Amino acid sequence: MSQASNKVKWCLNKAKKELGEIGMHRGLVEQEQDYKTAALHIAKAQHNLSAALFFEKNGYSDWSASAFFYCIYHCFLAILRKFGYESRNQECTIAVIEMLKEQGKINIDDKFIKTLKITQAKEDEHNIIKIREEFQYGTDIEFEEKEQFENLQQMCKEAIEATNKIIFSK
Repeated sequence: MSQASNKVKWCLNKAKKELGEIGMHRGLVEQEQDYKTAALHIAKAQHNLSAALFFEKNGYSDWSASAFFYCIYHCFLAILRKFGYESRNQECTIAVIEMLKEQGKINIDDKFIKTLKITQAKEDEHNIIKIREEFQYGTDIEFEEKEQFENLQQMCKEAIEATNKIIFSK
C-alpha cells in the first residue's frame, strides 16, 4: 500500500472516530459521487481566482495569496466529490489526490499537488502554502514580485481547466 493510500485510510478512520465521538470531523468520509457539488466547488475556485484579482487591483494583494490557495484547494475538493469523498482536512485532501493519480483515475500535473504541500515549501518558490503563510503571518501587504503573482494566477487558471476536464470527462 502506498504512502498516499495509507494516509487516506488514516484520514477515513480519523473522521469515523470523530463523528462517533463529537458528531463532526476533520478528516475524510466516503460519500456518493456528487457532480453538482463538484461543479459548485469549481465555481468557488473561479470565485477565489476573481477575488485574488480584485484584491490585487484594489491594493490588497496580500489577501490574493489566500485566494490563490483556496482556488486550487477547491479544485481538489471538486475532484474528491467526483470520486465519492468529502474532506475537511488539507493533508487528507492532498492524499486522496495523490492516491487517485497513483491509481490512474486522474491525470493531474504534480505542480498543483506540490504547490499545496507544506513539505514542498522549502524547495518550491511558487509553493502557495509558503507564500500564503508569509503574507498571513508576516507584515508585507503586497506582492513585490509581479511575476510571482502572475505565475500563481496562471496556475489557478490551469488548475480550473484541468479540474473541469477531470470532472466532466467520461
